[in-house]
Amino acid sequence: MHRSVRRAVTAVTAGAAAVAASLAILAAGTAEAAAAPRFPAPEPYGTNIQDDPGHDFSKAIHSRRDGILRGWVTYYDAKHGTAEYKPIAWTIGKKGGKVTGYFADPGEYVVMNYRSHVSPKAELYSARNCDGGKVTVNSRGLGTKRCGKAALTAHLKAGKRPALITVHRGEIVRIQEIFVP
Repeated sequence: MHRSVRRAVTAVTAGAAAVAASLAILAAGTAEAAAAPRFPAPEPYGTNIQDDPGHDFSKAIHSRRDGILRGWVTYYDAKHGTAEYKPIAWTIGKKGGKVTGYFADPGEYVVMNYRSHVSPKAELYSARNCDGGKVTVNSRGLGTKRCGKAALTAHLKAGKRPALITVHRGEIVRIQEIFVP
């Protein structure tokens, strides 16, 4: 084989190997970014509002730190793909003489709102079979039925549905509904 041809073949082979290695690194980085790490989950029916140490509510509304919040969406902006949400707690009270439980947020005058982008890969796990029908929950009362984008959008637009909201890198990546009879 002529020396110049051999050099050209060697250069092409080395270039192809470099491209393959670069693609492998990029693919691994993308897969890593898409998969949110496991965060400790709060009690679904916890009676205390979760705080967020270090979050400055006096500044413009912004995302919560990474983790899982027991809360509900209060506003969804489909145009910008953002959702506003706030923490909630299980409250025991009386209605019509009967003791009953329900979720409540801190109130209108307590500023504890967050806003995050909703990831294009966000997942919704419904407590009512995605369509409001059959109950699909685990032993902790959390939704187990994975739903499509239409159900996720409907959940976000409906607002005030109790859920565990997972935030990773400033984006909502998972919403797991909490069953309320």
